[in-house]
Amino acid sequence: MRRSEDMDRARLAGAESGPALPPEFSLAMPVQSLGKVPKAAAPGPRPASLALRRVFVLFGAGALTVLAAHEMYLVLDVGGVTLLEYLVLCLFVVLFAWISFAFTNALVGLPSLLSRTRGQLGIAPDGPLPSLTTRTAILLPIYNEEPARVLAGLEATCESLDATGAAAHFDVFILSDTTDADVWIAEEAGFLDLRARRGDHGRLFYRRRPRNTGRKAGNIAEWVTRFGGAYESFLILDADSVMTGDCLVRLAAAMEANPSAGLIQTLPVIVGGRTLFARLQQFAGRLYGPLIAHGLASWSGPESNYWGHNAMIRTRAFAEGAGLPELKGPKPFGGHILSHDFIEAALMRRRGWGMHMVPWLEGSYEEGPPTLADLAVRDRRWCQGNLQHIAVLPARGLHPVSRLHLLTGIGSYLTAPLWLVMLLAGLATALQARFVPPDYFPAGFALFPSWPAQDPVRAVWVFVATMAVLLLPKLFAFAALLASRASRQRFGGGVRAFAGMLGETLISGLLAPVTMFTQSAAVVGILAGRDGGWQPQRRDDDRIDTASILRYFLPHTVAGWLLGAAALSISLPLFLWMTPVVLGLALAIPLVLWTGAARASLPALFRTPEEQAPPEVLLRARQLRKANPTPAPSEAVAHLAAAPELAAFHRAQLVDGERRPGDYAPDRLIALAKIEDAPSLDVALGALNPRQKAAALGDFSALDALLALARQQSEPGARVAQPEKAGAPAPVAAAK
Repeated sequence: MRRSEDMDRARLAGAESGPALPPEFSLAMPVQSLGKVPKAAAPGPRPASLALRRVFVLFGAGALTVLAAHEMYLVLDVGGVTLLEYLVLCLFVVLFAWISFAFTNALVGLPSLLSRTRGQLGIAPDGPLPSLTTRTAILLPIYNEEPARVLAGLEATCESLDATGAAAHFDVFILSDTTDADVWIAEEAGFLDLRARRGDHGRLFYRRRPRNTGRKAGNIAEWVTRFGGAYESFLILDADSVMTGDCLVRLAAAMEANPSAGLIQTLPVIVGGRTLFARLQQFAGRLYGPLIAHGLASWSGPESNYWGHNAMIRTRAFAEGAGLPELKGPKPFGGHILSHDFIEAALMRRRGWGMHMVPWLEGSYEEGPPTLADLAVRDRRWCQGNLQHIAVLPARGLHPVSRLHLLTGIGSYLTAPLWLVMLLAGLATALQARFVPPDYFPAGFALFPSWPAQDPVRAVWVFVATMAVLLLPKLFAFAALLASRASRQRFGGGVRAFAGMLGETLISGLLAPVTMFTQSAAVVGILAGRDGGWQPQRRDDDRIDTASILRYFLPHTVAGWLLGAAALSISLPLFLWMTPVVLGLALAIPLVLWTGAARASLPALFRTPEEQAPPEVLLRARQLRKANPTPAPSEAVAHLAAAPELAAFHRAQLVDGERRPGDYAPDRLIALAKIEDAPSLDVALGALNPRQKAAALGDFSALDALLALARQQSEPGARVAQPEKAGAPAPVAAAK
């Protein structure tokens, strides 16, 4: 009788609390066709010099590539060019075009960075904040993330927004696609705690989708179609994003002031790294990133790109232009578009909306992967998504600059296997010259035999020129730093910044071959048809799995030793020439372990402005994480049973808690049957797999049955029933 009263009370509390969502204000978001050209107008006026900057970037890169190709041909054309040498030449041309494009991008961005260009779109970098008249939504999509960690960053962002006095113009939505039942309930508990602390019942909302169709892009699209009509614009945060209220208000005001703008992308600064690898990333991003971003913004203009988060988006522009189609064919190339941000920007621009980048606007932050292994996991997913863009490139109506952004995304991964093939082809050429005797009696008429030979002096100059094109952008960024006294002080002085640049270049040079090999393997696996799936990113740096590092990077090590042995068998000079590549691969495992260990690695050498003088919002996020540390994962049913208010809230959020006629979802039906047959909670949990457990917590009947078993088990004198059949899963261990 008492259990029945408890259930009734929980249902009543859930009905009173209701879903943690505002009234729906639907907005149509049609799926876009890649074969039809929609009618669109140009996205407003553009500077006359924009075309000139584009010509400089593209034709400058082309001219450098032609010159380098000619010199490389002269290097190889000693006694004729063999087939292997032609292969090396072709690969060299493609790879040099890639680095020369980065070089001219840096060149065109240098004047903007040196002049501290400000004020595009009417956004003032400082001074009084503009007033707002429209409403903006802040969206936080999450997928099996640690709730305490994610919500600390969100709370710090909200508090910074409160300080601007404009918080009433913003609503915050936590959009969960979580599939882990224990994390799901922890999310709801964290949301209730956050809402209680802030008192934002009318501006802080939570929603979990029972089926994560379309992954992150589908998560955002579902929000647009249900609630988007109530908001002029929305901003997407990543799970590790933190932004200042000042930045948010200026972005929202820019959307109001520029009706042709569809998207305004900030430059997120990487912060919070403790491992050497993370600190290298954030130092490089902070020193070189502004130059690269200023270059992109300078020649892209209103055809800029979108990086998926920390960007303000006009809701109507997104709804009418960014509905993603499913790509034809099987995975990994078919199905839902993984790297959706590039495509969404291209489709919105096709509809006539301007895509803008404001790299000089401060107050936008994110975190990077703590280890090279974590970067490899994320890169595998991004690699598959970017290679999918090959199917989108022929889409009709895309702006040429949008196509160029897609090509650069594809090239960022295809260059890795091309580099590897060029190394192998060059090594094969040297092996052929060393061990294969020339053919003095070739078929047909010939005055001289043909065998591989190169001009060593010219080869050295080609190598020096290539390194100059590759490394000069770093020196340009350092020169821009020296030109500003304030910037030098923020980095701790020019000498420290220069030492950090040298250290970053050296360590990154050793890690580059490891990344090359990893990305090459990813490309090969994707082309072979292996889908990378969708896994949450590891964000903490408190542990490193040495065994998995050994397994993952053993092939890199073997490849390094084989390359070194092959080069040494030819000549010592060739081995010394290939030393950076050989060392990086041969020492891959100790390098990854050394750079990934959770310690304060070289703190003075790679110090960034955000470490020198941490912004208030980052200090607050750090403080909130310490005050609310991530607890050990608690079992979801026990958590709900111990917190009736949480159980009531959870029940009120279920949108399909009752099975409808025709719904034969196997996870749901099997879970309910297993729970009904179980004599105790431990037996029930031991019988459920993770998918079935999540399905059970989304079903009214199964949820009530689990909570009843939990209360029965917690009664004094209750005896825990054990599985009777031999081989049955252990009660709790099997549930994990």
